[in-house]
Amino acid sequence: MNTLAAAAPPDPLTGFRVGGFQPFTTLDFPGRMAAVVFLQGCPLRCVYCHNRDLIPARGQNPMAWSDIAKRLACRQSLLQGVVFSGGEPLVQSRLAEALQQVGAMGFDTGLHTSGVLPDRLARLEGLVDWVGFDVKAPFDRYRAVTGVNGSGDRARASLDLLAGWGIPFEVRVTVWPQLIDPCAVRDIAEAAAIRGCRDFVLQECRDPQSGQGLGGAVFVDDRLLEDLRDMFDRFETRTVH
Repeated sequence: MNTLAAAAPPDPLTGFRVGGFQPFTTLDFPGRMAAVVFLQGCPLRCVYCHNRDLIPARGQNPMAWSDIAKRLACRQSLLQGVVFSGGEPLVQSRLAEALQQVGAMGFDTGLHTSGVLPDRLARLEGLVDWVGFDVKAPFDRYRAVTGVNGSGDRARASLDLLAGWGIPFEVRVTVWPQLIDPCAVRDIAEAAAIRGCRDFVLQECRDPQSGQGLGGAVFVDDRLLEDLRDMFDRFETRTVH
């Protein structure tokens, strides 16, 4: 008998707003083949945002969590992990329940977050196996990127919280050349390193209108790149798609 089929169906999580689903990725959860669940809603207004359709609290093409859960159940032999991304997943009040359901299926759990809601992040301790943490700027310069007062203080509080969990996490920086210069990259890297981060990523930004790369991840000088490689166990550059 298929024990999964005999089990009680998962809670459909009414009100849990899913804006997209990627059934397979090798990039979004290091070391694991994973699926990505994109959640709707984000309180930030980053100038370079490449997922603008996920910013509103309600999307134009919502997906039912019950359908996603069924698709994940069919991939238990193919995937090792499930990542919740966005938007900003922390805006979803039932995120913890979704993480519990995914963990009960036997998947490792990942989270992509800006940490802008530290109180919400605190509720997820013990439910997340890995976090990809988007640091937008040096914490005292956040508003220029996010458009939101106080967002830097909240992100710093979340990074401090995450550092105490004892789980692996990645800090990634999307480099918008007009706002994030090499000195800013170094400041962010040092802040991450002193909090125990071992994985650091620079992401080249694409212009949200033209889709063209802006050279953000490659404008930094060779000395800084060398220092970043020395500072972290894993350092890489990538392009935001």
